[in-house]
Formats: sequence, C-alpha cells, structure tokens
Amino acid sequence: MKKIATPLMLALSLAFAGNAFAQAAPAAPESTLSFNVGAVSDYRYRGISQSRLDTALQGGADYAHKSGAYIGVWGSSIKWIKDTKVGANSGKADTELDIYGGYKFTVGDVGYDVGFLRYEYSGNDLQKVAGYANANTNELYGAVTLGVVTAKYSRSTGNLFGNVGSKGSTYLDLTATFDLGDGYTLAPHIGRQDVKGGSFYSYTDYALTLGKDLGNGLTASGALIGTDAKKGAYVSPAGKQLGKAGFVVGIKYTF
Repeated sequence: MKKIATPLMLALSLAFAGNAFAQAAPAAPESTLSFNVGAVSDYRYRGISQSRLDTALQGGADYAHKSGAYIGVWGSSIKWIKDTKVGANSGKADTELDIYGGYKFTVGDVGYDVGFLRYEYSGNDLQKVAGYANANTNELYGAVTLGVVTAKYSRSTGNLFGNVGSKGSTYLDLTATFDLGDGYTLAPHIGRQDVKGGSFYSYTDYALTLGKDLGNGLTASGALIGTDAKKGAYVSPAGKQLGKAGFVVGIKYTF
C-alpha cells in the first residue's frame, strides 16, 4: 500500500531568453507522463510493514493533464496476505497494485487534491481465511496543502484490507516537507488509522524522512518509522511486531 503514498505533486518551470529581445515563455505542456522504479529495505504503509520487515521492489507510472486531472498506477511486492493463515488456508497474493485518479487545483494560496484509490491484490483469497474479507480495498481521499504542510483524509468505501465490517474506516495524516538545500528534504509525518468496528487494529503512526535528490531522476531516502499499534495486532508468522519502530532506506529512479 503505497502512501500516495501520497499522489504526485507536479512542478512546471518557465524559461525566459536572455538576449536583447524579450521573448514569450514557452507554453506549458498539455500533459506529462512519468515512470518510476525503486526498492526499499522494508515496505511500510501507514507505519505497518507490508513485506514482513524485508525488502520490496516497487514501480509505477503517472499521467497528469495541465487541467489538474491525473491518473496513475503503482505496484509493490508484499508478504502480509500470504502470511495471513488459518489452518490450511492463506490469502495467497504477493503483489499490490494501486490504481488511482483525481483532480488537483488551487484557490489562492491553498492547494486541493481529491480522488479515488483502488488497492488491488490480484488473486488474493483472503476471504477464504476464517475471520477475513477479501483484501481488495477502495478509498476516497481529499487533501489540502498550505505552504509546506499537507493534511489528507481517506475513507474506505468497503471493507479495509480484509477487516470484516470495516466499511467507513478512516485515515487522517499530516505531513510537512522542508527544503534543506543541496537537494535534501526533511519530511515529518503523523497519521491516525481508525478501523471501523475494530479498535484493536486502530493506531497512530509517525515518520521522519530525509530525502536526497542525486540528480538525473535518482533519489535516495532514509526514514525512521513507527506506530503505537497494540501488541499482537500486526504480526508476522514468526511473531515479529510489524508496526515496531525501525529505519527504512530506499532508492528510486524517475524517468
């Protein structure tokens, strides 16, 4: 599950000629299309490891129109569904594919983003495991950005990640992104996952991420991530707490 995320923020620059005659700035492109591939030492989503505290491969594509409309897909290797077992039954799926679309616009100094996100776990049989529903999840989201701070609210339209009776679960998070210069950024984050009908699985997560733009589309990151998830709520088959505090490194190439 990709914290979209956050979905993608776009930046467009205008170049002006420096000769003796003033020239008009080039028109902004009608649309942009970008791709990304990467790897992380642990795929954390909303603070919880999706890869059993192990490495994950990831990649995606994003299309954005100058009107503010956008669509995208993003995928990652995962282990949590296969790890969910009761008796001989397990959830099977080992990949996550996020399909999303929305619209971004600004009013004055405030940026807005509204959209829909589908978490697709192809071939998952989590509903065959006693006490679980199908893992596929749909969410509606809305975000507001003012300066360096973004607040985002997400709400599931059905069961959330296989939790039976969890329709209407919400996630509220607050993230700030500070430009430190020389290609470095620092992003503190805090979020609250409320699972409808399952307070045992509700928790608060936090993260502090240092990013570095290495140039030519390559970025690296290091993040301290953790949660206050209840002991036993999110565990690996070996009994490891998947929401415990840890340090995660990543590398991504965008082209």
